[in-house]
Amino acid sequence: MEQQHQHSKRKRKPVFVFGNYKNYYGYRIGQDLQEDPRLNVFRKELFEDKECLDIGCNSGIITILIAKKFRCRSILGIDIDSDRIEDANWHLKKFERAGKTHAKASKLEVSRSANGSEQSVAASPNEEMMEISRDCSSTETNLFHMVSFQQENFVQTRCPPEKKYDTILCLSVTKWVHLNWGDDGLITLFSKIWRLLRPGGVLVLEPQPWKSYENNRLVSETTAMNYRSILFRPAKFQEILLDKIGFRKVEDITSHLSGSKAGFNRPILVFHK
Repeated sequence: MEQQHQHSKRKRKPVFVFGNYKNYYGYRIGQDLQEDPRLNVFRKELFEDKECLDIGCNSGIITILIAKKFRCRSILGIDIDSDRIEDANWHLKKFERAGKTHAKASKLEVSRSANGSEQSVAASPNEEMMEISRDCSSTETNLFHMVSFQQENFVQTRCPPEKKYDTILCLSVTKWVHLNWGDDGLITLFSKIWRLLRPGGVLVLEPQPWKSYENNRLVSETTAMNYRSILFRPAKFQEILLDKIGFRKVEDITSHLSGSKAGFNRPILVFHK
């Protein structure tokens, strides 16, 4: 009896029905890499001075890094899990604090150089130092203006008709929508993305392969039932998005993606409206 009681008191392993793992992106990066390798294949023109939406942002790290690296006009990260949104806002504050510390250090270095503590016969380093300081300061202190997060079930909420985006990210999300809401949920996801994009806007899509569905099909009764009835497998996504949803063209930007752990080398596709 005592053994049974101890066994019942053990913590159950949490089940993430929507793929809302804590620190999910940690699984995506090799031990020897400092940043998500997907940042190396994303092009600046997809994000710079654009209004962006990141669907299924999890803990918000990739959302924040895109804003920092590519200087979005704005980027909103949404996730179905309020705990992950709480994590995302915590990360945003952490990045902001780190940015202010870095900016202060840069200004101190500029001040020392300007006061002649580091003289050089070469062309004045002061202008270069000032430029670096301005870049660091403006990038970091504007994070709160660029980045925001909110809890939302994208498939089931009604989109405000007046809101439009230039770039929408949907990274490793399609499987979880598919398993939880079936083919109808997937088409709803794609259709809503289409409606939210401005003319000429882009969808950056990272679909999970069909074989990964099998690993998660039993996380709930709903996912098990939907798995058995899915007709639109990931191999058909391009055809659906181009022929049924209405995107003009697609490009595969995966070629230079490296460093992901085994099992996470997924295609990254850019669909143009």
